[in-house]
Amino acid sequence: MTSEMAKALDDMRNGRIVLIFDSDNRERETDMVVASEMVTPVIIRTMRKDAGGLICVTVHDDIRERIETPYLADVFSRVAENYPVLSKLIPNDIPYDSKSAFSITINHRKTFTGITDKDRALTITEFAKLAGVSLNQDNGWAKDEFGRQFRAPGHVHLLNARKELLTSRIGHTELATAMIVMSGLTPTATICEMMGDDGNSLPKEEAREYAIRHDLCYVEGDEIVRAWRNGGWFR
Repeated sequence: MTSEMAKALDDMRNGRIVLIFDSDNRERETDMVVASEMVTPVIIRTMRKDAGGLICVTVHDDIRERIETPYLADVFSRVAENYPVLSKLIPNDIPYDSKSAFSITINHRKTFTGITDKDRALTITEFAKLAGVSLNQDNGWAKDEFGRQFRAPGHVHLLNARKELLTSRIGHTELATAMIVMSGLTPTATICEMMGDDGNSLPKEEAREYAIRHDLCYVEGDEIVRAWRNGGWFR
């Protein structure tokens, strides 16, 4: 493991943002990433203002199996008989992926509108708490508690990570979740794409410069995959 990766994992444990670039052969995007259990309103504001993409929360498959967060594409497919327009929206032409990771959107029931920095931080940290507890509970408890604490739709987008992390899919959802797993934290990450002022994603060089200016770790997808494989997580 490189010293930069080791520092990035330490930063994760300390609630700091880490920048992750996926690949020149995929989205070619850099995401701000932080452990969901460490999210604060200040972090949400930083993601909103300095990154500018969509703030999402990843769901490790072990958590997904307990609370049963569906893939949104599967939901659309199953209700297409009643809503035929959904059958025309199948995302089968994503140029860099075989299936979208998007699941449902949620708000915690103690939020008001759900979109403020404080509301989103509350939704995310409470989801992380539930996720951590659910790993030691049966599926029935986890689903009931999920419904008791959260409502949908909401303003926090959940992303389902693939069952075998960093095997069939190496997107930001899996890369960020793998970083959290290697950090020893509850396996859910909060991520947001970094956007440029020209209407495109922030170029890699500018993302690196941002990391330097703000003393943040910047890691690439292949570095994470190597650390995952060398650490014995890759199986």
